[in-house]
Parts: sequence; C-alpha cells; structure tokens
Amino acid sequence: MDSANNSNNIDTGFLEVDVTSSIDYTPVENATVSIAYTGDPESTIEQLTTNSSGQTEQISLAAPPLEYSMAPSENQPFAEYTITVSAPGFENLSVSGSDIMSGELSIQPIRLTPATPVTSERNIVIPVNTLFGDFPEKIPEAEIKPVNDPGEIVLSRVVVPEFVVVHDGAPTDSTAQNYYVRYRDYVKNVASSEIYSTWPDATLRANILAIMSFTMNRVYTEWYRNQGYDFTITSSTAFDHKWIYGRNIFENISQIVDEMFTNYLSRPNVKQPILTQYCDGKRVTCPNWLSQWGSKYLGDQNYSAIQILRNYYGESMYINTAEEISGIPASWPGENLTIGSEGQKVMQLQEQLNRIRENYNAIPYLNPDGIFGPRTAEAVREFQRIFNMPQTGVVDFPTWYRISDMYVRLSRIAELN
Repeated sequence: MDSANNSNNIDTGFLEVDVTSSIDYTPVENATVSIAYTGDPESTIEQLTTNSSGQTEQISLAAPPLEYSMAPSENQPFAEYTITVSAPGFENLSVSGSDIMSGELSIQPIRLTPATPVTSERNIVIPVNTLFGDFPEKIPEAEIKPVNDPGEIVLSRVVVPEFVVVHDGAPTDSTAQNYYVRYRDYVKNVASSEIYSTWPDATLRANILAIMSFTMNRVYTEWYRNQGYDFTITSSTAFDHKWIYGRNIFENISQIVDEMFTNYLSRPNVKQPILTQYCDGKRVTCPNWLSQWGSKYLGDQNYSAIQILRNYYGESMYINTAEEISGIPASWPGENLTIGSEGQKVMQLQEQLNRIRENYNAIPYLNPDGIFGPRTAEAVREFQRIFNMPQTGVVDFPTWYRISDMYVRLSRIAELN
C-alpha cells in the first residue's frame, strides 16, 4: 500500500510531536509543526504549535485497519506521515515515514539544531518496520560467548549501561556513523522498529526482553570492542537489531521498557545475559529462536511473556535483574513514594524535579523538605504528563528512573556547556 493511497486508512491513530534543542534538551516553545501524508508531502493536513514543554497536543490521524497488523499481509499496517518543524533561531527539520498505527499513540521526537549563516533544512527518512520491509536475516551466533580468551576484558557483573554506542551500518562499514544512545532510548527505538505496537502486551514484553538480553550480552562481553571496533552494537539486522536515527516511538512500548529496563534473560549457571536471537517467523524461519509472528499468536492465546520465551528458547530460560544501573544519582527506594512519604529519597526527588523544572517550567517549584505532600504529587503528575507516563502522582519504579534519567541528562549537558 502506498502512503499516498489513503483510502485504506479507515482507523485512527494518535501523534504527539516533542521538540527540543539538540544542544541542551531545552524544549522549544512556539515551534510550528506541519503534518502531511508522506505520499503527498506538499498537502498539509494539520498545523500545530508547541507548548512550553516543547510538545504539540495529541492529535488523531488516519491509520490502516487494525487487522492489517494482526497477521502477515501485503497490506501495509501503518500510515506514514511527514512532519516538518520550524522555529525561530533553528534550522528546519523534516521527518518522513513517521508511522501511525491503529489505536496507538506515536511520539515523534524532534531535535532542532541552532541556525547558522549557511543553514538549510535537514531531512530524516524513517524506513519501514522490519516486519513489513525486506531486511537481511540474522547471521546465527552462539547464544553464550566464550569469555576465557586471554586478554579479553569482560565486566565482573551485569550492569545496565547508561549509553550504548550504535554503529549505523554493518560492523565493517567504516563510513557508517556512530551514535551515543541512552540504553532505554535504544531499546524503545529497536522495539518500535521491529514489532507492531498493536500486538498483545505479553508479546511486546517477550520481544522487548529478547532485545534487551541480546543488547546486554553485547555490552557484557564487549563483543565488538574485543574485535577492535569502537562501538557496542550495530544497526544491521544481519548482526544485531534495527535501530533507526530519529524515528518515532510508541507510547505503550516506551512504558513497558521503563518498567523492565533492568531485566535480561538468563540460563542456570551462566553469568552473561543470553544472546537471544530471533526472526520474523514468516519471511524467515529460525528453529530454537523466537519467532516474532509466532510470539504474537501465543500472546493471542494468553501466554505470558516468560511462557512465550520458554516456548522458543526452552524451559531453562528465566528473567533476571541486573545488579547495577550506570549513571544514576540514587537507586530506587524499593517502595512507591506517595503523599505521606518522608526522608532523604523524597528530598532527592524534589531536588531533581526542581532541576528538571529549569527546562520544563510547567512543573511546579518544590521546597525540598523531604516531605511528600500534595504539591510534590502535583509536580510528579505534571512530569508524568510531559513524559507520557500514567499520571498517578505516585513515584513508582518507572517514574523514579525516568525522573533520574531526565535529571542526569539536563545536569550533565549543563556541565558540558
């Protein structure tokens, strides 16, 4: 289906565009955001303006029928839109191929670069999801790597990295660019590129666990660095996963990753995360690996995430949790912070929200007194709203680490500048 042929777009999906400066993550207010079908980029169907948090309102857009994403089909299960953003003092940016699926909220991040005297418009093109496109199949590898080779350096324990360095091409392509990508952002990008956000929750979780465990194996074994390369992982499906610079992320995938980012897959008596390989299960079959389409059908039958994974990788596979998270100022307190909570962790939370507020001024200012009252709950709720999390006003595990992540991003960038 050509995106220009919009007669098939009888369902509705949702889009929010988030615009920040590429220099310091500051939200860009009053940016003009124009939206058109990718097949007809000259015909604007929506024009929006960003608020003080750099965000547009959430809008409805036409999408193909839900059933197109429920089984392999010749019909493209997502509509493709072109998003063009302009703001005073910045160069224009256009993203084409941003995909919208039936019933799902897509969040399109836009990083604007300050204008220079020779500024021109930049263009990002998002290729189609790997389930619909034609991408090289994974070259099989051992799921457990030898780590006893002389001179090989591996971590002594499993650590969630703050960043992965993504080589945007095959390992031997020296012209491909390297990108420093936050680990959670990387996983969200890959999952949004390789599976459909319309699938059952357990299916999404099983696939995300496979993506995370594979990635953590690359980190733990320093697989590419031990071959003399200067990156963690590639964007080639023949070797690793499909990561796409600048692509949109689906809200439900983002929320699952925030809940699960410390997890990986293990086998008894094996220290390293398992290199969990997979294939689409339709164009390519892969015995003893996860089948993406097969996992979708198991999710339809109410299999849990671990049941789906064991169906493919065997009964000895289990979900493990990393001992350490890199780049965080303070670890999760172990219980939810809510009205009535008190102490050092509440004070840290309040101080971090105040720092984030310097960039996102919709968050109310807090007196960092270590007492979680209604105003702190209001600040948490506003943070959750801005960052597309359930707006509970309660600091649970995902919210704690999302606040921590934004605090580190904004503080570190300020230090670098």
